[in-house]
Amino acid sequence: MEEIWHRIVENLMARFDGPLHFRLIVQPVMAVIFATLNGVKDAKEGKPAYFWAMATSPEHRKELLRDGWKHFGKIFILAIILDVIYQVKVNHMVYPGELLITALFLAAIPYVLLRGPANRIARLFMK
Repeated sequence: MEEIWHRIVENLMARFDGPLHFRLIVQPVMAVIFATLNGVKDAKEGKPAYFWAMATSPEHRKELLRDGWKHFGKIFILAIILDVIYQVKVNHMVYPGELLITALFLAAIPYVLLRGPANRIARLFMK
């Protein structure tokens, strides 16, 4: 088990200077852009901050997850596709766990963390 964790950490760190390393900048920037656009749209529609609403409104959670996936699913799929290409090129095989970790850190986490603050900042400027 220890060698698996060692391999995962080693492979994740290798992404910083390996082929396709530009995606480590481009994908979070895309997530930030889409989160900002969707947060502003939420503010115009009077919706609450995205992450806060997901955490505090279990009755709307399914709808919020569906809405979030609809808006950022393309970025997440792109992160998965680029990591598959990277893994095949470098490792000559695909490690699904590393694939999901990379896609989460490059696409999902920046999107979820920034959509709500973008909503709140937009509301400040709308008044």
